Amino acid sequence: MRKDSAVADERPHRRHRLTPTPAPEPDEELMRALYREHAGPLLAYVLRLVAGDRQRAEDVVQETLIRAWKNAGQLNRATGSVRPWLVTVARRIVIDGHRSRQARPQEVDPSPLEVIPAEDEIDKALWLMTLSDALEDLTPAHREVLVETYFKGRTVNEAAQTLGIPSGTVRSRVFYALRSMKLALEERGVTA
Repeated sequence: MRKDSAVADERPHRRHRLTPTPAPEPDEELMRALYREHAGPLLAYVLRLVAGDRQRAEDVVQETLIRAWKNAGQLNRATGSVRPWLVTVARRIVIDGHRSRQARPQEVDPSPLEVIPAEDEIDKALWLMTLSDALEDLTPAHREVLVETYFKGRTVNEAAQTLGIPSGTVRSRVFYALRSMKLALEERGVTA
């Protein structure tokens, strides 16, 4: 026999309790009575706290009653009404929910954004290059009346005054300039 085993045998044996003591089962009748007596007024109170959101209020009342069920031992020992305890728990659940929503913003599903077509800057740049190239094919007189009327947004009379020509001439030049512009754009593959 080894020396250390002899020493081990000389020590007093300690028995450890490995099985926990079972918690007493909450009284089902107590829980039914709590629900009958307090669920309606508690729901009305919580509805005011959550700005009328009935689903959220029902969730808070359910969570409150679950906590009451978990603490049934304390509720049995409590003297007087348990409604103040229920109201306090419900109010704290609402506050905790509010704080958690503020701490972490609500996540949004990105799938609807994938369906929306985004404006393509390349297409816009190509269109402007094509338009500028087509404008270069026009005569200087046609180009300047289009620039004054379409791009600067002036009326025929304002363009005539700016260019120093009669308004009838501006109208005529705009007509022929648009016709020439249409042909120049068609040559570049742009159709209406």
